[in-house]
Formats: sequence, structure tokens, C-alpha cells
Amino acid sequence: MKTTISCLLMIVLFTACNLAEKQEKAKKNNGIEGTWRLVSAIKIIKDSTFSTFNPKTKMIKIINGTHFSFFNHDLNNGKDSAAVYFAGGGKYTLKDSLYTENLEYFSLREWENNKFDFVVKVQNDTLTQKGIEKIEKLGVDQIIIEKYVREK
Repeated sequence: MKTTISCLLMIVLFTACNLAEKQEKAKKNNGIEGTWRLVSAIKIIKDSTFSTFNPKTKMIKIINGTHFSFFNHDLNNGKDSAAVYFAGGGKYTLKDSLYTENLEYFSLREWENNKFDFVVKVQNDTLTQKGIEKIEKLGVDQIIIEKYVREK
């Protein structure tokens, strides 16, 4: 009987510690870890604002403790002239709400080895990311605002 109670207490203690560790980790990373689906995208260049969200594609972003990746493809399985596929990823850092992506891999190779700073906010199951994409050699200088919902 004492052995059973001791085992049960050990299980309860282990579960409580594991839950507390997960909650502390979620606080530390602002809740950004997970798989996210893009639902809105805006690009601002100088004084012009454009929606860049394409409902004929699906994009997901995956963020773990050290890396991010994203994948975007058309919903017609590449079977028409609107076929598109791109992917990228790399390491990131997060300090408070400042999220910096170091793009190490990308289908558009000329974008690789660039750093992009964003402000991120997670509210319920929505991740909002806003920041500047600037690559002088490509003439890229734009603000992007993306909204994602957590995939379940």
C-alpha cells in the first residue's frame, strides 16, 4: 500500500513539475512555438499598401525552440499555370517581442543569409508579425504585416 501511494505521489509530482516547466517555457517564448497558417498578409512599399495574401495558396510557418521554417504552395497540386511552391527557414532569436529571423535557406537563393527583424504578438490563437524586409542588392525595402492562426 505504501509503495502504491509513493508511486502515485511521484507521478503527481512529476506531472506537476512537467506542467510548470511547459508553462515557464511558453512564457519565455511568448507562445510563438508551434505550427501557424497564414491568414492575412500586407506589404507596404513607400506610401502604397498591398494585400499579398493569396487564397489559392496555403502557407504554414513552423517555429520550435531555435528554428523557424515556412512552406507555401498552390492548392491545385501544381497542375496549372498558377503553380507555386517556395520554402525557407533558419535560426531565430526572440527577446521580449523582438523576433529576428536569420534566413539560412530559401527557394529564392538570393534572399539567403539575410536577417529580418519583426515585432511579434500572440493573442489567443493568432500570431501577428510586423517588420521590415530590406535587401539592398535586390532593391527590396518593404514593411510586411502577417497574421497567422495556430494549426490544431
